[in-house]
Amino acid sequence: MSVELSARSRQILEAIVEDYIATAEPVGSSAVARRHALTLSSATVRNVMANLEEMGLLTSPHTSAGRIPTEKAYRLYVDSLIGLRQISREEKKLIIRRCRQSGSGLPEILKETSRALSSLSNYMGIVVTPSFTSDIFRHIEFIRIGTHRVLAILVSTNGLVQNRLVETVDDIPEKDLLRMSNYLNELMQGLTIYQARERILAEMKNEKTQYDSMMSQALSISKQAVTVGEEEIFVEGQARILDQPEFSDVTRMKEMFQAFEQKSTMLQLLGRCMTADGVQIYIGSETPVSHSAGMSLITSRFTTGNNTIGLLGVIGPTRMGYSNVIPIVDYTARLVSRLLHNT
Repeated sequence: MSVELSARSRQILEAIVEDYIATAEPVGSSAVARRHALTLSSATVRNVMANLEEMGLLTSPHTSAGRIPTEKAYRLYVDSLIGLRQISREEKKLIIRRCRQSGSGLPEILKETSRALSSLSNYMGIVVTPSFTSDIFRHIEFIRIGTHRVLAILVSTNGLVQNRLVETVDDIPEKDLLRMSNYLNELMQGLTIYQARERILAEMKNEKTQYDSMMSQALSISKQAVTVGEEEIFVEGQARILDQPEFSDVTRMKEMFQAFEQKSTMLQLLGRCMTADGVQIYIGSETPVSHSAGMSLITSRFTTGNNTIGLLGVIGPTRMGYSNVIPIVDYTARLVSRLLHNT
């Protein structure tokens, strides 16, 4: 952000932002001078605050003589004023314990990760799984569950499972279903789920398979089973947002929760965060969560052993403890990547 501030103005702005983050109350000039042991009079601080307000960095609520930071102030604070703390040993232990206690399955790890993020930040933790279609195919299994009905179980090397109930023209015996799954497991080995589906469609046009009844049936069933699905999302700690004083407006909270509860909406809104490396910070109107004015989003990508990409992060108010949350998100993303590379 191209805002030129004197050392005094920067010091006072940083003090105001940190006081407002801590108290959620408008900050007055005397409080700034007193709490931060500034060798400045209240009048001098007040004049600097007036200049900061003219620059669009502070605003004055009608009911108070104090000032509160604007989105522009938070952006300047995050980009150039903030001093990030080191994540504590206790926090690292908690994240490791929560991520590992559920076993090695990807969904369990990521669900616990969202809980750990929420618990440590005291805001909302979110985790978006890697796209299933970019995972490597591991195996497919068919289980006969009734006349003309087969349960297809598709498993990726990352441990994600997709179940599909498939209706069949013929009543297929268990022994034939086993032969079909063996054929498909060999056909799709080493491919991504997306590539596996493309291979199935290509094989269905092959003249040889059209003359082989078993292979034809296997491809027909697998075509229905191997679908292009969407990512999963885990959200934990929605109720924690209710504890923040700036979100006492019931109507506003209802709209926000409706957005958070719609998985497809959340995935669409978080989509552009997937393209950026490292920790990303979206403040207020910058955030892709359109129903959350006054919210901030801190995200980081993580990778699996097959280099597919997921996303994790924290959603909270713009009055967020950035210096605390940023290192938590950064450490958690790196830890989850290490765990998933070893599973």
